[in-house]
Amino acid sequence: MNINTFKGDFDKAIEYLKTDIAGLRTGRANTALVENVFVEAYGTKQQLKAVASISVADSKTLNIEPWDKSLLAAVEKGIRDSGIGVNPINDGRLIRVCLPELTVERRAELVKVLHQKLENARISIRKIREEARNMIIEEEKEKSISEDERYQLQDQLEEMVKKYNEDVKTIGDAKEKEITNV
Repeated sequence: MNINTFKGDFDKAIEYLKTDIAGLRTGRANTALVENVFVEAYGTKQQLKAVASISVADSKTLNIEPWDKSLLAAVEKGIRDSGIGVNPINDGRLIRVCLPELTVERRAELVKVLHQKLENARISIRKIREEARNMIIEEEKEKSISEDERYQLQDQLEEMVKKYNEDVKTIGDAKEKEITNV
């Protein structure tokens, strides 16, 4: 048995965390804020990034230009209904999203949401560890590995989990600093 077979699962958990927290608003405009917003287009719900180009105009403004101009109203409605807390402006050609200044209370809320997302990542890592640990114990029961090998594999697993938990903490600290930086 090789512990590195679980490395991909741990990496996926970290990647998911990164994309999940990219949508959290910081002090400046970021395309990740709206690219996963769902829009009613052509009879189905699609992500905004699939039907429009999204660009950062300045530190407080996003420009969204649908490839099909008939989707302007749908894009505007999707953003308004997304719960991001912004009001899109439709000028007939593109949609501007002006981001208001974050209040101290809103920053505190975002930090709480960030901490929830970090905890979810830690839970995912624990689930993967538990799965790996069960496989190691199962292999020992089947006599595929010795007791010494089991302890060795479990130590390697714990080292790997420790490293990934440190990654979660590092990512979280950086994002929290981004959110709280005025």
